[in-house]
Amino acid sequence: MTDTPAHDEPHGTGLGARLNWLRAAVLGANDGVVSTAGLVVGVAGATGDRGTLLTAGLAGLLAGSMSMAAGEYVSVSTQRDSEKAALATERRELQEAPEAELIELTGLLQGKGLSHEVAREAAVQLTARDALRAHAEVELGIDPDGLTNPWHAAGASFLAFTVGALLPLLAIVLPPASARLLVTVLSVLAALALTGWWSARLGDAKAGPAVLRNMGGGAVAMAVTYVAGELLGAAGV
Repeated sequence: MTDTPAHDEPHGTGLGARLNWLRAAVLGANDGVVSTAGLVVGVAGATGDRGTLLTAGLAGLLAGSMSMAAGEYVSVSTQRDSEKAALATERRELQEAPEAELIELTGLLQGKGLSHEVAREAAVQLTARDALRAHAEVELGIDPDGLTNPWHAAGASFLAFTVGALLPLLAIVLPPASARLLVTVLSVLAALALTGWWSARLGDAKAGPAVLRNMGGGAVAMAVTYVAGELLGAAGV
């Protein structure tokens, strides 16, 4: 039996980054569903006016999506700055003490299970090919060509949150008044079941507990905000 390369298996340094992007998109959509659902269901507890529900839902959608985008931009910008600083330090050390860096890389490769001789040879070859990339990937866990773009991260967060928020917003304003609450709750729970299942799949975890946690959290959020809305509406606030 001969060994053949598994071309259908995902490989490459970009796989982890792609999975992180996908996971962030799922979580962003999930946040959009839960936060907007809680808002519109709470307002529905106080009033059945479609215009008020639409205004509240749109305000929540815009505020939430902008907040997600701004937070992601700041977070990724900070991470990118840190990675650039680490790469600059590594570049300087390679220029000032190349032999010490070669010894360091050899030790790191030995720590991954290679013998000293093999690790030394691998370190020499990696250094000759691209010393900065070798140290960045082995020592720092950074792909010098794969630094995350904060604008891309912000845009992705904005879009994911908006897509998630549109579901409860449309579910609360489109149906007739007698059915809008039921339609919203069922739609939101179905969406949360889907995002819970997908997030579990991305993390290679059991789907059942993730789905139940997601649906349970969303149900509690809607119940609490609805009761609060009812109480505030009854009090004439």
